[in-house]
Amino acid sequence: MKKLKITGAVILLLAGLVMIFNEQIKCLIVDWMTNSSLKQPVKDDDSKGNFDFEKVKAVDSKMVAKAAFSKNHDAIGKLSVPSIKVKLPIFKGLDNYNLVRGAGTMKETERMGIGNYALAGHHMKDGSLLFGPLENVKKGDKIYLADKHHVYVYETTLKTVVDKHDTNYIDDVQGQKLVTLITCASGMTGESRRVIVQGELLFKKSANKKNLKVFNK
Repeated sequence: MKKLKITGAVILLLAGLVMIFNEQIKCLIVDWMTNSSLKQPVKDDDSKGNFDFEKVKAVDSKMVAKAAFSKNHDAIGKLSVPSIKVKLPIFKGLDNYNLVRGAGTMKETERMGIGNYALAGHHMKDGSLLFGPLENVKKGDKIYLADKHHVYVYETTLKTVVDKHDTNYIDDVQGQKLVTLITCASGMTGESRRVIVQGELLFKKSANKKNLKVFNK
């Protein structure tokens, strides 16, 4: 009986270690994919994407492993929020393999600097990855977007937490040029609340080497 207890304890310990290191490896791969995509030049926003919110799944090891070998990783833009050290590639739509390496556009026809440019991103258990740091954004913080031609500078005007079914924040607002960033309120599976960060466009400038430094890691 004593040997069985010891064996059981060892198995539980080993299982725990596997889970811990598995999570660490998953996070390392996500960080690597993000950095790799950021280093690539952005493409024109002329591709089609998946915009079915219901098909977005929580990040798991299997998804991350498949994403690492996925060929669909051409970014259409870049995002930077310097105050919280967020620098991410932007992809067209809400494809799961893209959302584990960056942010995804939420509306098929949205364009930077026009209307309400809405982006979704994951909040992982490691809160430093992807959109996890959004919970630390403050009003007045700058949000930078870049496409192939311009850098768009926004100022944060709103931060709130809402129910996941409250989707009106991604709608266009007449007369306003906005960016909206959305993520889960925590890295827990089944989280029903969403963090909303919204900013208003201040100005845009050319996407030259000097102006793109804000996106460099």
